[in-house]
Amino acid sequence: MAFHLKRSLSLQQDDALRGGKKLSAVDVPAGEMEIDRYRSIVFPNNIRLCRRKRGLAKLLALSQRLPDIPYIRLSKIERGEVFAKPAELAAIAGALKLLPADLLIDIDDDAFDMAEWAADVQDPASFDPAEDHFAVLLAAAIRHRREADAGLTIAALEKDYGIAPVMLSRLENAFKPIGRWNDGTVAGICRLMDVADVAALRERVTGLHAAGALDAHLRAVANPEDRKAKTRARVAELRAAFDPAAGRLHPRPPKAPPPLRADPAGTQPAFAMLAEERAPFEGPAMAEGETALVRLVPVFGAPIGEGLIQRTPMGTMVEAPRGAGPNAYGLRVCRPTLGPALPARATVIVDPDRFPTPGGIAVVRETEGLRLLTVGVDRDGRMTGYSAHPDREIAIDALDPIDVATAIGAIFD
Repeated sequence: MAFHLKRSLSLQQDDALRGGKKLSAVDVPAGEMEIDRYRSIVFPNNIRLCRRKRGLAKLLALSQRLPDIPYIRLSKIERGEVFAKPAELAAIAGALKLLPADLLIDIDDDAFDMAEWAADVQDPASFDPAEDHFAVLLAAAIRHRREADAGLTIAALEKDYGIAPVMLSRLENAFKPIGRWNDGTVAGICRLMDVADVAALRERVTGLHAAGALDAHLRAVANPEDRKAKTRARVAELRAAFDPAAGRLHPRPPKAPPPLRADPAGTQPAFAMLAEERAPFEGPAMAEGETALVRLVPVFGAPIGEGLIQRTPMGTMVEAPRGAGPNAYGLRVCRPTLGPALPARATVIVDPDRFPTPGGIAVVRETEGLRLLTVGVDRDGRMTGYSAHPDREIAIDALDPIDVATAIGAIFD
């Protein structure tokens, strides 16, 4: 499904949007741009279908066969939110006893229906075209606002408006409508746009669009043809990476690892895979010793109520253990919510790309902040997280994987 952005909508046209209907060419002025409701799906594939055919009802069962692919990344690959790398596709195919090519989809095949494919990852009944329309306008408006004010850096948005880098990335790419953001994020958006409430925000954003101020940014947010072109190109690269007869990767010389360097501009993700940016930190990201390179990661953490930890930059760095993922960061414990074994002054190293395992420590993102939980398994085999102060018991398997990370180490002051 696609529909068109219009600078002004009649009641009849607005009803058409709410009903999920595509406006006709008569309704849409020349030059207006289609908006794609499937913009977050860049890599539709056969992984989910093949997994279920192999009797693996849950993705976790497949994940247990793929220890080198973090659960969260595997989830995003299956949901089509990110492209699989050739080696990842080969590993997934091997776990399912298939050829890698069996997992690829030709989006131009007449038999392929994106709406049908997306039904498992997007609930059609909950889709509101008018709200999705506004989400895209808001994304363009935030991009426009930041472009006009060089002081609105990633760090400033987090510090002054409470909009973390991962949230900013989602907002600027229209990942969900305004009604699905928590109150704190909505308040930060309103302050950023210099309005008092959501009603005034809608008026401000639609006014900017009517004046043509957002046109330069809309194409970057949700043009369906851009998505399709990207999908075609990346799937073609994946097909070219494999021997069609044997389904094996073509031999290629190993890539040299990227140079270890500082990242003062904040271009590398620091919280979760969806984040495309992070707040800058003083000092180098890597420090070279006599015989080895030590990786340093930024530390966050400020105590707030109910045992939660606010993701506030501390301005310090700590050493990450060997094998930490690219998005790892340090989190100050702040309060001994898990008991005396993990004191308030300790710092845990969090890897957002790993799903917790029983016996470990999970880091769960809630509306107001982050919560540390010890992980156990109940009699039915379901993972449950526990906190001692305050007393909490949370079903980890029921959470969205993007909101769950694991602590892979701890540093005690």
